[in-house]
Amino acid sequence: MSISFSPLLPEHQDLLWNFLHVALWDPPPAGLRPLETLQLPHVRIYAEDWGRASDIGVIAKIEGEDAPIGACWMRLVPDRMGLAYINEHTPQLGIALLPDWQHKGYGKLMMLAALDAARQRGIEQVSLTVHPQNPAAGMYGSCGFVQTGIRNSYLLMQVTL
Repeated sequence: MSISFSPLLPEHQDLLWNFLHVALWDPPPAGLRPLETLQLPHVRIYAEDWGRASDIGVIAKIEGEDAPIGACWMRLVPDRMGLAYINEHTPQLGIALLPDWQHKGYGKLMMLAALDAARQRGIEQVSLTVHPQNPAAGMYGSCGFVQTGIRNSYLLMQVTL
């Protein structure tokens, strides 16, 4: 199946909330967190008012599918907020694929497209945190991320672009 990427734009705000909800991964057998979690200040900072000048992201579409299957986005978060905060110049990355599309290689392609968009905007490095049991951690490593620490039991990873 053919995958394509397009910029994550302000008009995709509702999609971004859905993908942020999917991105809040907990080890099985846990399911998705309650929707109310998206309203917590330390969570909503990653999606609210999408479309700021420094926001970068892509949405993924599969040929023949009506709706996007995933998104990868980066945002500069102020005042040392966010679990992956490094400095005021390093955006924190979020990524999510709908469950039916996971573990098929699409996440890596989407992340590489998003990192390329960041590189083109002059971003020098990107950070993220990932639960140590999340199998996506290996994919992040294959995209160039390296573990640089631990934050609240999550792996802190960074990539230099």
